[in-house]
Amino acid sequence: MRALLADASARLPGEEARAEAERLLAHVLARPRAWLYAWPEHLPTPEQCAAFERAISERQRGVPVAYLLGHRAFWTFDLAVTPAVLIPRPETERLVELALARLPREQALAVADLGTGSGAVALAIASERQHARVLATDISPDALAVARSNAARLGIANIAFAEGDWCAALGDAHFDLIASNPPYIEGRDPHLGEGDLRHEPAHALSSGADGLDAIRTIIDAAPRHLLPGGSLLLEHGRDQAERVRDLLAARGFVDVESARDLAGHERVSQGRLPPAR
Repeated sequence: MRALLADASARLPGEEARAEAERLLAHVLARPRAWLYAWPEHLPTPEQCAAFERAISERQRGVPVAYLLGHRAFWTFDLAVTPAVLIPRPETERLVELALARLPREQALAVADLGTGSGAVALAIASERQHARVLATDISPDALAVARSNAARLGIANIAFAEGDWCAALGDAHFDLIASNPPYIEGRDPHLGEGDLRHEPAHALSSGADGLDAIRTIIDAAPRHLLPGGSLLLEHGRDQAERVRDLLAARGFVDVESARDLAGHERVSQGRLPPAR
């Protein structure tokens, strides 16, 4: 096992090569990663060696570790992920934190998560606000299947799912809060052809020449689905906050502001509809 890890680490690029090799080997062996350190001279079976070799070869090809493992940690969960969904990122937990700050714990509120993917944001909100009714939407039936499976496995019942494009999936329903982590990478961004992004669903990453097409669509339609005083929260790129705030203000949202992530970047912009008169 020690030799397998040394060889795999030498073949993988980047500073995380050793950690990635360990995670993949632990997955193949169905053991916790710490077990590798306790039993470095363990001899895997030929079948396990072959499976590990396939995983390393796929990682060399750029396939994300999360897809090879079939899961990714987010919030307090371990979520199943497949190539049908965007891999949840730690910075998206900021979107969840800001949404929860606007949702009193004991009130029966209605919440929508647009473009739910694996269900990460919707499931985190539903788990923390058990009196809320959460609707998770996605245009991809394959993504919704992953989100439904995650909800069932985690035993989260106060969530429903709807297929459709952004607010079009909401029908005639109205909500106290709508949250979304939509695609926001510029269409010609060279990063789309690099690293893990090459293998993630393109429709969940990029949206138009400036990356803001989906955000414009959501901001335009959201007031028709928000209750008076309702909130809209949007994750976006670290250099897009000012433009997103301008779009929110132009559509009539008030108390418009942006919040920073742990790296200090303005990552989420939010606003409210004016309250009823």
